[in-house]
Amino acid sequence: MWMVKLGSPKVKPALQRLGQDVRNARLRRGMTVVDLGIRAGTSASSIIRLEKGEPGVGIGTLAVVLVVFGLAQRLGDLIDIRKDDLGLALANAQLPKRGRSFAAKLRAQDKLKPGQDKGDVIDPDGVGF
Repeated sequence: MWMVKLGSPKVKPALQRLGQDVRNARLRRGMTVVDLGIRAGTSASSIIRLEKGEPGVGIGTLAVVLVVFGLAQRLGDLIDIRKDDLGLALANAQLPKRGRSFAAKLRAQDKLKPGQDKGDVIDPDGVGF
């Protein structure tokens, strides 16, 4: 597994853009840095650091700021696994190539001990009542 450092060329601009978005959201709401800090239960300096895109600001601070803005649901959208194309492709590549045959399911069912829950019973005659 490879690692990306916080000072990476890809991380820094993304954090700065996020910080600028936080600042713009605050300004649109007519809030000062001190007001946002009080509402978020953190210091004004933490808000300033978040708005600058500094990597040391905790994700909890971002989460509380989003709650204050009424945007808490957006935090869940950061990593939406339904939109993770690479993750979906890797998961699909690990799927079994073939399913179990009907005969294999019957053999497994017959190996169960008496009294053991058989779950869905497979009827070889195709009758299931």
